[in-house]
Parts: sequence; structure tokens; C-alpha cells
Amino acid sequence: MRRFSAEYLEHTRRGMWDDDREPLEDLELPTRRRVLDVGCGTGELTRVLADESSPDSTVIGADADRALLGVAREATEGRVAYLAGDATRLPCTDDDVDLAVCQALLINLPDPAAAVREFARVSSDLVAAIEPDNADVTVESTVPAEERLEREAREAYVDGVGTDVALGGRVREAFAEAGLRDVRTRRYVHEKRTAPPYADVALTSAARKASGAGLADHRDELVAATSESAYDDLRGRWREMGRAVVDAMRAGEYERVECVPFDVTVGRVD
Repeated sequence: MRRFSAEYLEHTRRGMWDDDREPLEDLELPTRRRVLDVGCGTGELTRVLADESSPDSTVIGADADRALLGVAREATEGRVAYLAGDATRLPCTDDDVDLAVCQALLINLPDPAAAVREFARVSSDLVAAIEPDNADVTVESTVPAEERLEREAREAYVDGVGTDVALGGRVREAFAEAGLRDVRTRRYVHEKRTAPPYADVALTSAARKASGAGLADHRDELVAATSESAYDDLRGRWREMGRAVVDAMRAGEYERVECVPFDVTVGRVD
């Protein structure tokens, strides 16, 4: 399984479910008694599940990374518990919860179907997966080079990452393989918008573009899909684009909209 820092998870999941939680309706959260968030990371979804569940329910976040669990605990108040556990070997008995759910987890596993089978083992009722389709991400920017370079880097990343980060609707196949029934899917688009006045996180992101640090986070995947020289060329153009972004922000003229589609798939244990 691929590993991520707390900073990366908080950046990519920031703002999800702030404005639109309708795609979560099929999780039937108000009627759940015990909810398990697998691969919870820093707990962003775990806290949403707690908000939407009934006051007397129990919500548990599980992750194999104890450092991320520490961050989640510090950021969480109330009736949420956290435990250490691997997605394919959960420390739970059969039928221990009535909803097992994950967000952006299956795309990082070499065998996502094995995790879905484990979810079906520990859940007595519902299994859900909220997975992005990284091949269908769109970016609009007032700096034209940003759109082109984001698309170029994304295509190389999808080819070189080693897991199916464009899983999207194919989650349904894993659900069917696990014997889940009444499978349904809703699409949720996570929109990340940058516009003046710029928040600190936007300023930091622009600085990372200008230094090439943001691209370097995915160096291994990009080199695997292309070559060392191709990566160096891309990073040079990326840094030039980043400096244009910084200049536009100083002039108060920079705007950017990134849309990341997520498929919310829910199935019932038979």
C-alpha cells in the first residue's frame, strides 16, 4: 500500500463535504449503529461520518499508519475512536459494524478487491467506497501553461503510479466480486477553487509550484512513466509556470478551479 504524509492528506481532502453531502445519502448514516472508516488517515471523513450519524452511534477510524492516527486523534473531539489496522486484515470480528466505508483508499491498494471482501466480512449490512477517478480531473487556470502542464503530469502519473488511481466506476466490479448486492453509485465532484483574497494554503501551493516541490512529491511515478530527462524537462517548465502563478497572485489576477470526480459506491452484504 502507498503511504502519504499528514500534510498531503489534509491538502487533498480539505473542503470535501463542506457544501454538499447528498452523495452520502446511500450510506444511511442516521440509521447506523457502528461505522468503520477504513484507511481513515488524518480523519477528515471520519469526522463527517460522526457529524451525519445518530448521536448514539459509534464511529471508528482505522489506519495502518500510527502517525496519521495520532494526527486524527488530536483533531477529533467527541464520540470517535481510532485503532490501528490494515485494510485487508482488520482487527474486527465478523459483522462487527453495520457500515464499513473508505475514501481514496482502494486506488492505493494493489488488490482493491481483497479490501472490499474484508469490508464485507466485518460489516453486517453496508459497504461503501468513495474513490476518485484521477484520469477525469480537470483544471482551469488564468495561467494557461498550468492547464497544459497539469494534464501532462497527471497522464504520466496515472501511467507510472503502479495502482489503479483511475478506478472510478470500476469499484462496482470489486463489489460484485465480493458478493455485495443492491450496488449503486453516485458521483460527487470535489471542486477546489483559488481566487483573491488568497488563503495561506493557496500561497503555499503557489510557492511549491515555483520551486518544483509539488511535482517532486511524485517524482518516482513520473520517472517510471517517462524518463529522468523527461522528468527534468517537465520540472523546469513546471517551475516556470509556478513563477507565473506567483506573479499573477501578486497582481491579484490569479484564479484556478480544479474538479476531482469521486464515485460513491454502496452495496449491501448478502
